[in-house]
Amino acid sequence: MADTQAVTGRVVSGDVDIFYRKFGKPGRTPVLIVHGLSFFSYDWIGVAARLAADREVAAIDMRGFGQSGWSPGRDYKLETLSKDVIAVLDALGWDKAVLMGHSFGGRVCLATAGWNRERASALVCVDFAPDLAPQGRRHVAERIGRQPDVFASVDDAMAYHGETAGDAPRRQRWQEFLRKENRGFVLRRDLHYRDNFKRALEAGQSAPVPAFLWPMLADMTIPALLIRATESDMFDAATLQKALALNPRLKGIELPGSHDLAGDNPEGLADAVTRFLATVKL
Repeated sequence: MADTQAVTGRVVSGDVDIFYRKFGKPGRTPVLIVHGLSFFSYDWIGVAARLAADREVAAIDMRGFGQSGWSPGRDYKLETLSKDVIAVLDALGWDKAVLMGHSFGGRVCLATAGWNRERASALVCVDFAPDLAPQGRRHVAERIGRQPDVFASVDDAMAYHGETAGDAPRRQRWQEFLRKENRGFVLRRDLHYRDNFKRALEAGQSAPVPAFLWPMLADMTIPALLIRATESDMFDAATLQKALALNPRLKGIELPGSHDLAGDNPEGLADAVTRFLATVKL
């Protein structure tokens, strides 16, 4: 069984500090994991620990999430999120790393690899491609955009997100992702994200995906793996084929599970990434 005990730390980046969990010891090329909009580093402990059998692996909380700081000026631009990734690499002393991102974290990692080619050894996108499936995109907008400021209890937060209160491991997860205040329980995610989706719902329009992401993927020359969850509502099978046709250097696979592959299929996900890294000798 993988050792899930992490060394934790913080890195100052711009107007926030970035929290990370680090596993393993120096060995093969290190891996940096970036979570999605409905997740945080806690969700990646199992996968990170498995990947760390022969290398260092760090999972971060993006700014505005988990135990990382919230930007006073609500600076959550993609360029800023990418700078946070580089700041963590610098602090850990990693000249290069495999950038592994899930969902929105895949967008961050793709952009970081495109803008900082000298820092990325490889790219792994977990249930992410530049085109988002309309059904999943709408589901995320509804769930995040209608989120209340505060929840009366952990059970209420779980119920809002469609979770069963009696599931002990999931309850522990939500206890980690909530902060107790006098008025109730606050989700450890800056309400900036809620407010953006709320405005989009009110306007009947979703924010456009950056136009440069597809060309960036097309130009990718480092080893890159796109992983699609077979039950994903965010990443259509046709989109995976589009990406592979666009750049024959890309590798693409499908794994059983929903969009939350780290929760549904952590062993399969870790095994697939381990095989990919072995194949490209990283």
